Amino acid sequence: MSETVTPTTVDDLRDAVLDRPGTIRVAGAGTAADWAGTPAPADSVLDLTGLSGIVTHNPGDMTVEVRAGTPFAQLQSELGEHHQRVAVDPARAAEGATLGGLFATADSGPRALQYGSLRDLVIGATIVLADGTVARSGGHVIKNVAGYDLTKVLHGAHGTLGVVAGLVLRLHPTPQATATVAVACDRGASADLARRIADSPAEAVAVQWHAGRLLAVVEGSESGAEARARRLAESVGGELLAPDDATAAWDAHAASVRHRGERAVLRFGVIPSALTGVLDGLDADTGGLDEVTTSPRTGVATVSVPADADVVAAAHRRIAEAGGTSTLRQRPAGAELPALGPAPAAATVLRAVAASLDPDQRLGRGRLAPWIPQPTGVSA
Repeated sequence: MSETVTPTTVDDLRDAVLDRPGTIRVAGAGTAADWAGTPAPADSVLDLTGLSGIVTHNPGDMTVEVRAGTPFAQLQSELGEHHQRVAVDPARAAEGATLGGLFATADSGPRALQYGSLRDLVIGATIVLADGTVARSGGHVIKNVAGYDLTKVLHGAHGTLGVVAGLVLRLHPTPQATATVAVACDRGASADLARRIADSPAEAVAVQWHAGRLLAVVEGSESGAEARARRLAESVGGELLAPDDATAAWDAHAASVRHRGERAVLRFGVIPSALTGVLDGLDADTGGLDEVTTSPRTGVATVSVPADADVVAAAHRRIAEAGGTSTLRQRPAGAELPALGPAPAAATVLRAVAASLDPDQRLGRGRLAPWIPQPTGVSA
């Protein structure tokens, strides 16, 4: 049985890695425990929820340093007191997801259209490597640097390669108001409609299709956001939702991403122009997709498919053939399903990085299999 350790400082985390031989699984709030590959049995579990709280917040510089185990919703609430925010909106935040967990799983929400993902907002990190080395990259000064960026490598690494202890983030102002425009349309028409929205002066920060409607969010001042949203609704034949209706619409969208019952959930990304074709192909392959959510302007989609290994593998292949990547984001308990698609050319670099940072595969073994295969002679 695995021993669970809950460090509360970076030194505690370093000591936990140094003092415990064998394999280690990194855990947070558990909201993405069934994402990516099935973890191999580990000798120890590092529970990072004890490593929580804001270290330094510089409102004037609009940066904040935060420990990885901090619940994201709590962080947003504390920053909101200064009229600032981390400009991402992943659905799992409502379930208690931690900042480190969101970063490790590369999770993001609809506002990625305007602000990017956490990868784009992180300007520094504190990381504990498999040999106990404490590495720091970046800092509170926003600048571009040449060379190896360890922080970017760990985004979406699912607890492999290194343990993220803390992050420094670039912040954005909290808007005075937001307004949501909803337009009824089928999935096939959503790409053209999303393009019309992008070409309008409304400056929508999020455009997502779900359940027969395209939703667009406009942010700004109290009067400006609503005025731009009204003009957008008139130009595309939509309606400006009342605040409560807008909240309900986005809550329904978030719920569709989080809960898919006994089916498997895939999150994938392709170039936007290929999205419709890939979805149509997946429809044909699976006998009909369920609970489809798409971002037509970024080419990202979340779909529910039968929890069958052959079906999931075929879906991964179709996405890869279109030049995209896909990850399993939910599986029924006990289901053995392929977590990742065919290894891209970049997987060779990933394996080289893994061999350099964690040659014994102590951290997160199994989470990125088969892109990072099990060590020879080791079973999952």
